[in-house]
Amino acid sequence: MDQSILSSRAVIGMYYARLEANPGLVWVNACSNLFNSDQASETYPFLGQSPAMREWVGGRQPKGLRGNSLTITNKHYEATLEISRRDARRDKTGQIVARVNEFADRSQTHWASLLSTLLLNGPSTACYDGQFFFDTDHSEGDSGTQDNDIAVDISTLPAAVHGVVTAPSVEEMQQAILKGIAQILSFKDDRGEPMNEDAREFCVCVPVGLFLVATAAVSVLSTAALQQNLNPNVIAGLKVMVQMNPRLTWTDSFAVCRTDSPIKCFIRQIETDVELKAKAEGSEFEFDNDAWQFGIDSWRNVGYGYWQRACYVTMT
Repeated sequence: MDQSILSSRAVIGMYYARLEANPGLVWVNACSNLFNSDQASETYPFLGQSPAMREWVGGRQPKGLRGNSLTITNKHYEATLEISRRDARRDKTGQIVARVNEFADRSQTHWASLLSTLLLNGPSTACYDGQFFFDTDHSEGDSGTQDNDIAVDISTLPAAVHGVVTAPSVEEMQQAILKGIAQILSFKDDRGEPMNEDAREFCVCVPVGLFLVATAAVSVLSTAALQQNLNPNVIAGLKVMVQMNPRLTWTDSFAVCRTDSPIKCFIRQIETDVELKAKAEGSEFEFDNDAWQFGIDSWRNVGYGYWQRACYVTMT
């Protein structure tokens, strides 16, 4: 093996090459907006919706904007990889290359980790309107009471095959997903106007245990047992993708997120990009420890955006 690949300069090059090759998980960009920050925290005003067109009767009727807001404070995150010079010198099997690639991948999946925590905490953490993000009684202006935390009794669903909540049949999963989508389509803004009537693309975030049945539910299936043809991907031009998330600890539930809206259900906020720093050849650390250290850090955080872009579905 060419020993030059194990120099600290080569390690840094491998790290950035891996970042370019790995754009991160698709669902992270699909379900969240990324905003830059230049201070300790940022406040996001949720100003309500613009008024809909109406017949001109009795002159103009101007509508003001609402004053809800959410503040996200940046946090400092880091990870540090240490490589002994002995291992760098002796490595003949590419183990260090593999570890450097993993190091880069972990910096990419950090957003997924933060957003997964938002998903898990959604039923118990407040968002901009003061209600839990996933809640049964959201209300703004003329919207009426709205629910993005729904329960679906799968035993009552019309299906040729029935399962249980932790292992539903494909038909049951199809209908549960469609109920989550239909709930999102039903949401109204503070003017009483439909908020997602143009929605066509969705992401279904599922735990490992529901991945196979959810994938089958959105696949093109046409069998005697599926005569109702409830495949979400062939209904009304919908485009539904399934994202298996091993960080989700749910067993009988999943979340549906709208992905084709300019304003999404989650916010990613970044003050500084991930930066790689090294204590390597010629450093005091190398002299004292006969090793190199490579550290990455970033100031960033996440928060809840529009609850109207997501629905939590629990199968009962």
